[in-house]
Amino acid sequence: MKQSTASLPGLWVALAVVSSTSFAQTSVDFGRNEYMASCASCHGVSAKGDGAVRMYLTKAPTDLTIMAKRNGGVFPTQYAWEVIDGRTSVVIGAHGAREMPVWGYVYRAEDTQPADLHARNRISSLLDYLARIQVK
Repeated sequence: MKQSTASLPGLWVALAVVSSTSFAQTSVDFGRNEYMASCASCHGVSAKGDGAVRMYLTKAPTDLTIMAKRNGGVFPTQYAWEVIDGRTSVVIGAHGAREMPVWGYVYRAEDTQPADLHARNRISSLLDYLARIQVK
């Protein structure tokens, strides 16, 4: 029995289209995913401080969408990094006492990369997301 090769080019085209479509759909917003996993329960999906566990907290979570507005229109990247990372003695202002979890400790505990690479990437992605959701 002779195999037909007439449909082989069509097969390659179909495979290329499916592959490129699949690749395009794998774009992931790591910062948003990190936010949803680590922050949304308190700060809310909207990041306005209206998370599901808000009612159980002694102090309402901060509205994270107005961080830049409260800082003269500039997103406070260094400050936010220090609050999330937790290694510095940053005055945490709106959080008062250290009521917010220190995610840097959690990220570093899960880190398998040298020099906190994974933890730094997670915090950077999270800060990128927070900077993108600031109200104008």
